[in-house]
Amino acid sequence: MHILTLQCPDQPGIVASISTALLEFGANILENAQYDDPATNTFCMRTRFESPMEDDDEIAGKLALRARSLHADLRVRREDRQPRALILVSKYDHCLIDLIYRWNVGELGADIALVVSNHGDLGDTVAHYGIEFAHLPVTTETKAEAEEALLDLVDRHRIDIVVLARYMQILSGGLCAQLAGRAINIHHSFLPGFKGARPYHQAWQRGVKVIGATAHYVTADLDEGPIIDQDVARVWHSHTPEQLAIIGRDIERVVLSRAVKAHAEGRVFLLGDRTAVFA
Repeated sequence: MHILTLQCPDQPGIVASISTALLEFGANILENAQYDDPATNTFCMRTRFESPMEDDDEIAGKLALRARSLHADLRVRREDRQPRALILVSKYDHCLIDLIYRWNVGELGADIALVVSNHGDLGDTVAHYGIEFAHLPVTTETKAEAEEALLDLVDRHRIDIVVLARYMQILSGGLCAQLAGRAINIHHSFLPGFKGARPYHQAWQRGVKVIGATAHYVTADLDEGPIIDQDVARVWHSHTPEQLAIIGRDIERVVLSRAVKAHAEGRVFLLGDRTAVFA
């Protein structure tokens, strides 16, 4: 099985062109999703198909001429070759544990190759699951050096996705640019919303009736990246800030895992500051 993703300017005949090309080398389409975004005049398509050819590059070569004629960004990968993920974490472990659990039972859609932390606290937890752990301390003086080391790990481990699982460090603009479109963060609030420290306490002080979490792509604009997934929970005046935090952690786990899975399976398409996400 293979996954094809395509993004290009909207125009007549896109589906016909690609489906014809697939048919020419004996491929059989099993699933197809498409979306035309009027605001950007962009067409997005995700196609799952079986093919007598196994090699991704060979299939992409067969489709290259069609892709060029459509001015399309077209990518093909074998479904069983999962993207490789690097998880960044600090001391909060709830999102990390959820990602590892889903990876361990085959539900994540990505292969966790490495966990990196600016603290050493979670090393034993990660090692228990047989995943490599790297302790990469970050201070104001060593931030640039630490980011260079992180990029080296991304390159050496052939990382496709970087996941910030409550990583309590702000990435530099340069690092955000290097990881553009492949770094996902979980924000412990429903964006746009309460920014800065202690968001659940801010929410409690304002008497909110809904709290949530937001998974988004990382950009140089803090917590302003294109949103991939969100969710909320109803809360009441009787909840304490500590109870709100417990509820919030549950939402963060689910939202981040859903976002990582959607990205890993090629279901997310960037449309400027927005995304289209296929179910």
